[in-house]
Formats: sequence, C-alpha cells, structure tokens
Amino acid sequence: MEYTKALETGWKPPVRVRGMTQAECNMIREKWHILVEGVDAPPPISSFKDLKLPAEVIEYLRSQGILRPTPIQIQGLPVALSGRDMVGVAFTGSGKTLAFGLPMVMLALQDEATLPLEPGEGPVGLCLAPSRELANQTFEVVNGFIQALRPPAHPQLRSVLIIGGMDGREQTDPIQRYGVHVAVATPGRLKDHLKRRRMNLDICRYLSLDEADRMVDLGFEDDLREVMSYFKGQRQTLLFSATMPEKINTFARTALVQPVTVNVGRAGAVNLDVIQEIEYVKQEDKLVHLLDSLQKTPPPVMIFSENKADVDSIHEYLLIKGVDAVAVHGGKAQEDRQAAIARFKAGDQDVLIATDVASKGLDFPNIQHVVNFDMPEEIENYVHRIGRTGRAGRTGVATTFINRLTPETTLLDLKHLLQEAKQRIPPALEALDDPMDIAAEVAAISGIKGCAYCGGLGHRVTECPKLNSVNERAAKGARDFFGADGFGGET
Repeated sequence: MEYTKALETGWKPPVRVRGMTQAECNMIREKWHILVEGVDAPPPISSFKDLKLPAEVIEYLRSQGILRPTPIQIQGLPVALSGRDMVGVAFTGSGKTLAFGLPMVMLALQDEATLPLEPGEGPVGLCLAPSRELANQTFEVVNGFIQALRPPAHPQLRSVLIIGGMDGREQTDPIQRYGVHVAVATPGRLKDHLKRRRMNLDICRYLSLDEADRMVDLGFEDDLREVMSYFKGQRQTLLFSATMPEKINTFARTALVQPVTVNVGRAGAVNLDVIQEIEYVKQEDKLVHLLDSLQKTPPPVMIFSENKADVDSIHEYLLIKGVDAVAVHGGKAQEDRQAAIARFKAGDQDVLIATDVASKGLDFPNIQHVVNFDMPEEIENYVHRIGRTGRAGRTGVATTFINRLTPETTLLDLKHLLQEAKQRIPPALEALDDPMDIAAEVAAISGIKGCAYCGGLGHRVTECPKLNSVNERAAKGARDFFGADGFGGET
C-alpha cells in the first residue's frame, strides 16, 4: 500500500508559533544554521514550553541541565511531534536522541490515554540502533522520560530493550505479561523475536533509525527490510545520523512519506569545536607515541582502533604502564562491554580503548581527547569517532596517527575535511596530489562534491570503496536494499 499523507498525531504548535511568517521562520533557522527541505515544514520552536510538553518532562530536562533545545531539536521536535516523516542530519553530540526519543514517548502516552494496552500488545514506538551499546544508551534516555511521566498524573508507560547477548525470553516477557509502549532494539535480535512470534508490530506507528548509515555499513539491509515487512499499517519513519550517504537519501525518497529533511551543518561535516591534530607515526612506534599523546589533556580519553587484536594489545600495554584503562570490542561478552562502559562513564577508569562499536552515537559528555590509533578506511567513521569529544558546546582535541600504510584515498578524504573545518594541514597531507583539484570545475557545475555515490570527499565514484562493496555483494546474489532500487521497489 502506498501512503501519500503524513500521520495525524493531534499535536499542533501554539497559535503564536503557527502565526509566524515564513520570513520569521527563516530568521530563526539562519540564526541556528538549520537547513530545511520538504513541503509545508512545521515552524521551528526554540523553547520546550512552546512545544506543549508536560510540565514533568520540562522539569526532568531542567534537572539534566537541558534548559533549551539544540538546533536539531528546534526544528526536529516540531517535525516529529506533528507526525511528519523526517531525515535528521547533525554532528555528533547535538541532541539527536532527544529529538526522536521524546516524540516517541509522547505518542505512546497519547495512545495509552486513549486506549490502554492489553497483554501481548505493543510496541507503539520502535527505535533501531546499529550496536548494543547505542541501543542501551537510547533505552536509558527514553526511560528517563518515562520515569518523569509517573502515575497518578499520567498513565503507566512500559519499555523494553531488545539486544543480543541477553536472554531473549526475559526481553519479551514484559510484552506477553503487560504489553509495552516503547521498544529499543538492534535489528538482528528484533528480527529473531518477530520470526518466533514472541512479539509483533501490529500497532506500531513510530519507527526511528538511529545512525541509519552505520546500519547499512554493518550489513543490516536485509534485516531492516524484513523488520519493516511486519508493520500492519502506516508508520511515521525518522532517519537520524551525523552522516548521510546518497544511498540513504535514495531510501528516504522511496520509503518515507513527504519527508522533511533537517540538516544542521553539512552532512558528514565534523564538529568545529574539535581541534584536529594529525601526526605521522611509524607503525612500530605507535604504542610508545600513544603514551605521549595521552599527556595532552586530562582524562577521560578515548582511543579507537580498527581491529580487536590492536584494542587488546593497547589495553595490555597501558595496564603495564599503570594507566587505568578498559577495552570494548565485538569479541567481548555483552556483560563485560556494558560494565566497561559504565566504569568509564562513572569516572572510575581514565581511558576507554574501543573499535568502532563505540564510535557511533554513544554519549560521553566530558571526553577531553580522542586518539585514532589508526585512521579508519571510511571518512564517516572518522567523523563519528572524533565526535565523541567537543560535545554540547565544549572544545575537544582529536589526535590521529597516519603513516605510509594509510590508504591514499582515506588521506585525501581527511585532507578535505581539514580544509573544510579550516584546520592545520600537516606536510604529509599537503604533499598529496589531489584529483579533486582537476575535477573541481566539473563538481561546481554538477553540484556534487566528492564521490557521487557515498559523498566521500577524497575520491570519485569510479574509486568508491562502498560502491565496490555493493557491486561485490550484487555479484554474489545479495540485493542492495538501500541502493538504486530503494525500499519502495519491494512488493
């Protein structure tokens, strides 16, 4: 079935806000560097009171030190609360979780007040995340709003976390006993529960994909397609990320109904509050040089590496040197991963070493310094990694080690990001021959900056590593769900 109109939620901004002229709306958007695309986009709202949120939610936000919406929330919350499909793009640490989590809870509250859930029913709202850690963090944020809306002033809301590494029956037991309003999940485990009929999406009307591009990179295309097939009616769909490759835009055009795109800064751009320092370090000298880098700032510090073996080696080396450090990667048990992150967040450990499992979306508010032990192959991962620092208006430092083993296309992407952010470019990058200089005139005419497929800045589409990966999967018979055909091509 094809839908042409957005869902009705019953929420409307105050009359004063609805009466703003287009010029007044544009003035607010220009002030906060908000770009909006879409038909009849709701007006921006720069105070929580004007969003008509319950007093308990506003008080809870105040207790968390959140006094006013961030730019992505100023435009994103009105869009989500009004029932519109949305593509939200903003740098990491900008408050995207609140922008999709709070409207989900408000929709669940409205449904429960209208018609209470029965055992076996729910969820009303669903959020999908690419990693267990990010799903757990989102679950905690959503639960904060649910706890603020306690009886007797409001109906009792219930939530469930559905991730791997935990007892599946315990996760779905609350659904069978009471019914749940909100679910936060990773795609693989959710798909498993749906196939086993331990839960259903019959009444689910709200779907949020957090770090949507990362889910595609991790190979969750088919899982997402299968999850979406379980919806019985129209849903409101929101895609959020700090980067938004072209294949995600293609998906948005085919799967979303009259979407509104809210972009705070260019998609894939780095946070300008992060000071980027690029250092040329020989492979054999990295561990020794790492100790020197840790002296730049006080803790807490995060160190990222591409593979699990290097994470374990760095962890062991730092422990020998007397550094309080914990490590997280996909090869560790879920309980160990959660315990390590909890100790780091609590300030019991000074350093967290991790693979990219901890680079997407996780909120560590006070990170002073991020060290890239090696440069990731894809520039989006670099943007996510260094986005762990410089959050909520604070300034942070990101140190990245490069050497002759770093691919040249990756270094060119890095060079362009540094130029865009007006950061110092080291001689090793300055000396690179830049094919983008030759293609600059063509890019200006076409409007495409960098790769036409993934948006990368240091290579053209003929050399795109993501496109090559998609073509390899296609040759093996796997369909590119988020590619040229989009989700809308499925029947």
